[in-house]
Amino acid sequence: MVESCRQNQGGASRERRYHISSKEADAEAFAGAVRGHWGIENQLHWVLDVVFNADQCRVRQGNAAENFATLRKIALNLLKQHGANLSLKAKRKKAGWDFSFLCQVLQESGF
Repeated sequence: MVESCRQNQGGASRERRYHISSKEADAEAFAGAVRGHWGIENQLHWVLDVVFNADQCRVRQGNAAENFATLRKIALNLLKQHGANLSLKAKRKKAGWDFSFLCQVLQESGF
């Protein structure tokens, strides 16, 4: 169990999260593993929201939301692999406007 305490302008909040692991670890090592997991998770979601505006997506029926999330992650990985010296957001925009750049992105990844 991990208990998180957070203070912001609206007051304080406390949250408990439960984790299952087969690894034996002391409290410090366990806390480091949990922080590492959430750091990666938060970074990915932040990038998806900034680059693809994922939080504004209103796709909800059937498996569509999960399918769109998978496509966003594939596109993000393709853009990260491309060697252009642009931000991910700029690469995404350029790929949408410039068909030859989109072809470059796909060809460099092996598509």
